[in-house]
Amino acid sequence: MKKTVNQKAWFMVLPVLLLVAFSAVIPLMTVVNYSVQDTFGNNEFFWVGLEWFEEIIQSERMHDALIRQILFSSIILIIEIPLGIFIALHMPKKNSLWTSLCLVLIALPLLIPWNVVGTIWQIFSRIDIGLLGYSLDAIGVDYNYTQNAVDAWITIIIMDVWHWTSLVVLLCYAGLQSIPDAYYQAAKIDQASRWNTFRYIELPKMKGVLLIAILLRFMDSFMIYTEPFVVTGGGPGNATTFLSIDLVKMAIGQFDLGPAAAFSLIYFLVILLISWVFYTAMIHTDEENQS
Repeated sequence: MKKTVNQKAWFMVLPVLLLVAFSAVIPLMTVVNYSVQDTFGNNEFFWVGLEWFEEIIQSERMHDALIRQILFSSIILIIEIPLGIFIALHMPKKNSLWTSLCLVLIALPLLIPWNVVGTIWQIFSRIDIGLLGYSLDAIGVDYNYTQNAVDAWITIIIMDVWHWTSLVVLLCYAGLQSIPDAYYQAAKIDQASRWNTFRYIELPKMKGVLLIAILLRFMDSFMIYTEPFVVTGGGPGNATTFLSIDLVKMAIGQFDLGPAAAFSLIYFLVILLISWVFYTAMIHTDEENQS
């Protein structure tokens, strides 16, 4: 007897599929269309094939922006992951009013919109009215993020650390809370040092959430746009012009729609490739933990 399959469930998924098609697929197809054509206005397009992709891949401008982007993301991970682990390890483990207060205070930076974060740090770092810039200038430190590339980088990195380390802390804290007390009791009986407890108990148990934290922070830092654009506008010069800022300058500032479309697709494929690498690593880690 042939089994009847109920297809009514597809009607529940249909609104989601239509929403995704409207908000993602159709704009993506528009970008693909622009990436293989050229236009001189009046809505007239000319087929150029992969010419824009070849131009972008060979462009020193993209190479420089990519190097700056990788450097920024690497610095962010090197700072935020260890700092987040350190803060999570020193937070109170027992549920109490103090624990809840700590969690709320740590999560506050995550609630601030990106453009507001950029505005806060832009004002905070100004040498004329900003608390940070004025204080450094008062004690004789030569600091000016609008003219000095190193100062601009330091400002953006500190801003990102302030804004997003909380996410790493919360993920690591959740991983620590999932460790049974029996593990700590066994370590205490064996007279394990604090370092050995962290190395052989806490760190392995946090491996899953740490991979999630690394994936989220790398992806977000690799696509960062609003905060550095508000603070420095990609300057001084091109010192803080990351891939996203360079893409916007090309598409809106220069109105080079074809190269910008090719640029955005290459950018998308790079992010997709890195996401796949992290996802594969996470799956591999889960299989090792289960075996």
